Amino acid sequence: MRLIVAATAPFGAAVLEGLAADHEIALVLTRPNSRRGRGRRLQPTPAKERAERLGIPVMQPDRLTENPEGADVVIVAAYGVIIPSKLLERQLWLNVHPSLLPRWRGAAPVERAIMTGDTQTGVTVHRTTAELDAGQIAAQASFSIGPDDNAASVYERAVPLAVELVSGVLPEPRFVPQPTAGVTYAEKITAQDRLVDFERPAESIVNQVRALAPHIGARAELDGRPILIWEARVARPGAVLGAGGVELLVVQPEGGRRMSASEYVRGRR
Repeated sequence: MRLIVAATAPFGAAVLEGLAADHEIALVLTRPNSRRGRGRRLQPTPAKERAERLGIPVMQPDRLTENPEGADVVIVAAYGVIIPSKLLERQLWLNVHPSLLPRWRGAAPVERAIMTGDTQTGVTVHRTTAELDAGQIAAQASFSIGPDDNAASVYERAVPLAVELVSGVLPEPRFVPQPTAGVTYAEKITAQDRLVDFERPAESIVNQVRALAPHIGARAELDGRPILIWEARVARPGAVLGAGGVELLVVQPEGGRRMSASEYVRGRR
């Protein structure tokens, strides 16, 4: 089937590539290039990089004012742009969301699920509406979040499921209303969300670290020195590096590289 894909973030880029294996992608909509990294250089979005590698045309409007042409269905996956209601009424827009809606509507569903200690998540394909992630559901499937999963591993498992669900829906979409009970919101991750408070329960801190790994990072101070924490677990006897009942496994000192706890301890001595 001929599709348009609206995507920006890595999850959307991966869904785009999965759909391109079995469908013709007429166009990719993505956000404008932005300045990132230490040099603040202008860089393309992950979806644009993937589209160009696949040889798919790309458009990067600041805002949408006209319906994209070339296909009857637009698949939205981690796009991050408000779609005007008048466009949604003229064309079928299907949103791919990595959670079991109505739980975790919003920008960071995987991170919030792990941070809260959820043991199950999934993917929902629903009609895109003006209200955030509130459209009628076309397909939904779940999978478990294991104790060793982090945000990257959960997103990775969500991608093939998302592609499978979208492909199953496309021939004849049918919709059911979202439940009105159980609605929660996954707010965007803030600087405050990254700060580790070692007074909190150890399991909660470990969940925070898992939710922010491996791309965002939890921030803390250890012996007065700022570090990022990339891997941690509830402390066991003989822990090399620990704080607040948490064993730190992989850390990164300010201005340094990621390293194991034993490497960090040797360097500190």
